[in-house]
Amino acid sequence: MTIRRILGALVAGLLLAAPLAQAQAQQFEQVGDYQIHYNALNTSFLAPEVAAAAGIQRSRVTGMLNVSVLQEQDQGAPRAVNARVDGQVSGLTGQPLPLRFRTVRDGDSIYHIATFRIHEGEPMRFELEVAPDRNAAPVDVGFIQRFYIDR
Repeated sequence: MTIRRILGALVAGLLLAAPLAQAQAQQFEQVGDYQIHYNALNTSFLAPEVAAAAGIQRSRVTGMLNVSVLQEQDQGAPRAVNARVDGQVSGLTGQPLPLRFRTVRDGDSIYHIATFRIHEGEPMRFELEVAPDRNAAPVDVGFIQRFYIDR
């Protein structure tokens, strides 16, 4: 099974799990003809084969942020583009910590994945800078999400 199918199945499963999961599982921002998709989740939710395929260690205190960028086409489905993704994560009052993204390619799909430590029950602020076009200014994407440690 490819990473694309595995991650797609994971996101689909989260979307079906509960309305809250749907609200937090997949979000995106439209910027011109680019869609910047992002989702953050606890790595303990990853199936062992998904984690292994993506090179991620499952842990109840570790989160994963997945960013992908699609460019809309005049005809046909949007296509994945390789973007530069930088960012940081912090608690609402804490010091920001850099996110170290790595790019995972699977066929025509491109994912930018970073892991981070979860702060129990505390809202976490994500501040991203995404550059889908190297000839244009990067786009700022930010969101806040609360995580709970699965016990």
